[in-house]
Amino acid sequence: MKSDKTRRTEIEARKAHLLERIEEIDAELDSHVEQDWEDAASKQEDDEVLDELDMAARQELRVIEAALQRLDAGEYGFCVTCGERIDEARLDLLPATPFCRLHAPGAKKGAR
Repeated sequence: MKSDKTRRTEIEARKAHLLERIEEIDAELDSHVEQDWEDAASKQEDDEVLDELDMAARQELRVIEAALQRLDAGEYGFCVTCGERIDEARLDLLPATPFCRLHAPGAKKGAR
């Protein structure tokens, strides 16, 4: 079982990666200077994809911040719904998850 210190290091590394990614997306969005109608239309499509990537990264960042708060409070690794310990393999895949398998969004009932 990994220690909270190891989990914090993993989560903070992911946070740093996401912050870099958000910065790169924002820079790309800011750099678009359309020159004609066709370029503007193409850039708009690109910008829509970048906006979706940005929103997804920011959502994951919120989940990470919540996980860091749970670590600070000594509540990390326990399901926020039922209070049971989250399986180690699940935390390996999703270190910031606040849910056990049973209470994960979209989970089939009966699996923990």
